Amino acid sequence: MKFSKTLFSLFLLAIFTISCSGDDGTNGVDGAPGAVGTANVIYSAWITAPAAAAETIDGTSGLSTTINAPELSSDILSKGTILVYMSFGGGIYTLPYTSTAGGYINTITAIASLQKIKLFRFKHAADGTTVNLPVTLSWRYILIPGGVSATAKAAKLDYSKMSYEEVCARFNIQP
Repeated sequence: MKFSKTLFSLFLLAIFTISCSGDDGTNGVDGAPGAVGTANVIYSAWITAPAAAAETIDGTSGLSTTINAPELSSDILSKGTILVYMSFGGGIYTLPYTSTAGGYINTITAIASLQKIKLFRFKHAADGTTVNLPVTLSWRYILIPGGVSATAKAAKLDYSKMSYEEVCARFNIQP
């Protein structure tokens, strides 16, 4: 009888160990709640934007267009992280993105607001001209809600400094 209790206890211990092993993103190292997992991260498909129009933002002339982001809430705006990516020429680039397109240094940036993301391209020259923002570019946003206490290790993560592939791998997003 004692042998059966010992065997049964070992069996339960083995089952418990197997079912609790691995990193499923829901608990920290010490068993306390960990970082929010993929279930809370919101991401769009690759989308195109409407044709851009001339606009001046904060005294800077450029071209802008807007994509809809219906899940972009005031809570995410105030506490979360908003990442925007652009795809062209076989590469994926994190915004803001600075290049020398058109022979001039220019930047494409994202300006988030409730349920919308404005894409704005401006030239780093005060001559009043702009560089095109083609409709052939593809865009994707990733919204990471806030409100979850981060561990010291997680608090050091700066998603804007991670590559697109690293962010996708972290949140189990299909690139």
